Amino acid sequence: MLVIVTTVILYVCGFVFLYGVIRLGVRHGMEDVEASRARTIRAEQVMSAQEQNFARQNAFLTGGN
Repeated sequence: MLVIVTTVILYVCGFVFLYGVIRLGVRHGMEDVEASRARTIRAEQVMSAQEQNFARQNAFLTGGN
């Protein structure tokens, strides 16, 4: 009987531990995605500003007057 009780307790604790590990991994993954998204948006804004600046300085290349 003691073996069955010990087995059930370890089994339940194992699932609780596994749930915690998975939850922690997902949370860190979501934080990485958010950080990556912010860096990507910022890089796009910088690139757009650089392209507009280049177009203004070299209007003859873009067909402007």
